[in-house]
Formats: sequence, C-alpha cells, structure tokens
Amino acid sequence: MISTSPAALILGGSGRTGSLVAKYMADRGVPARTASRRGSDLSFDWDDPATYPRALEGADRVYLVTPVMRVRYADQVAAFLDQAEAAGVRHVTLLSTYNGDQAPREVDIAAVEADVAGRGAFTYSILRPAWVMQNFTDDHLPLVNGTLIVPSGGGAEAFVDAADVAAVAAETLLRPGAHAGARYALTGPQAITFGDVAATIAAVSGRPVAYQDIDQEAWITAAIGAGVPADYAVMLRWLTGAVIAGHGSTPAGDILAVLGRPATSFRAFAQRSAVAWTTPEGK
Repeated sequence: MISTSPAALILGGSGRTGSLVAKYMADRGVPARTASRRGSDLSFDWDDPATYPRALEGADRVYLVTPVMRVRYADQVAAFLDQAEAAGVRHVTLLSTYNGDQAPREVDIAAVEADVAGRGAFTYSILRPAWVMQNFTDDHLPLVNGTLIVPSGGGAEAFVDAADVAAVAAETLLRPGAHAGARYALTGPQAITFGDVAATIAAVSGRPVAYQDIDQEAWITAAIGAGVPADYAVMLRWLTGAVIAGHGSTPAGDILAVLGRPATSFRAFAQRSAVAWTTPEGK
C-alpha cells in the first residue's frame, strides 16, 4: 500500500528528472512540490539557506538533487539535511552518480552519499545512474556539423533514460520502507559505444552522423573554454576516463527489479527523441 504524506519535496524540480518524479507521484495520489532556482513550485537556491525552510515545510520525504556543475557542496547538503531532520523528513532519495562511492576525493559525491546514509533520523535510497541518454539531445553532447565528438577510446557505456531514473526515484519515494537502504545502479539494457550512438541517431534522423574520438584533455579544455567551471575538470576526467579505460557502466537489473519492466533501450529513446536531431535546432 502506498503511504500518504503531507507532501514530497522534489529538488531540481525543473531539471531532467525532477518534474517527471513529481508527475509520477501526483499520478499515484501523493502530493509533490518541486523546488529549484526557477521554473518550479517553490524557489530554492543551494547558495541561499534562507530558502530551505520554506521548501521543507510540510514535507516528509525528499528527492535530493545536489548542486550541478560543482565539485564542492557537501557542507551545503549537510546544512540542508540538518534542517530536513528538524522539519520531520522521514525519507531521502539521493540522485548520485554511477559508482558514486568511488568518485575522486576532489568531488563531494561519495561524501554526500555517506552523509545521507549515516543519518538515523530518516531512511534513504541512493540512485547511481549511468550517463543519461538525454545528454545527446541537449547541450551536453551536441552534434557539431553532424559529428558526435567525445573521448571514449572505443569504450562502451550502458546509457540510461532519465525517465527511467525518475520512475525509480518515484517508486522509492512512494514506498520508502520497501527501498530503505537501497543503492541502485541505474543503466540501460546494454552497453554501447559512442559509435553505436552515432549510428542509431543517423538511423532515426535520416541524416549522416559520424563519431569522432578526441584526446581527453583537449576535450576537457574545450569544455572549460565553452563555460564549464575549471574545477569541474576533475569530474569530466573521471567520467570519461572510466569509459576510456573500459570501465564504463555495465547493464544492471535494478530498473527491472524496481519497475517490473526492462530499462529503455537507446534505440527506443532515439526513436522517441528523433525530433531533436531533425529540427533546424538539432542540426
């Protein structure tokens, strides 16, 4: 039976998964409030602790999305969790990263996982998604003159649909007791190369798409030149380095176990998202 609550707080409410989590929960009869700097039900800013209490008011469960494009944020999350405890939150689902417990020390991913898991005032679930497929339909990994340019060394990754991540998150928030202490590796059904990605995009869009491998440091330098914070280089180096070394994410059965259906394949995602590569904006 789904337990009821005054409300669930969905951080990152205007992001890839937050709005979907809120919709899934509302469809199941559990009120959910989204919160982010803009575009959500409530204003929430990690850099403004004064926004924390209003967001937490009346919430007994939280979908925790940490600050994006940053490497140091553990202190801010700890301060938020302190207030969450005081506000009576009983469950937290943390959106982490694949192999988050093995993240470099220069990034606060593992530290935040440990903080969430170490608090006794609430139960928790930790979600560790692989690279999300939506990277290929937004500004993260755009096609440049019909070419996908990412360092990979021929390595593969079990890309995951963000909608699947959101669906799992919603289940952990709807039935927190059933998922207490869970650490889910969220992946697609198969590991594929970036060359495979390019070929699939070409097939669904009906236009030529090539893949070009690139030196890792050159790619990171270009990303920083395009506006990525310089200290985020360590994160980019870790993520791409795993793929290059042949240690990219591998298919796991956690999405099937939680949702009772297989994870979405990249081809199915690409067919659903073909407009991203066929409209003038996607060319």
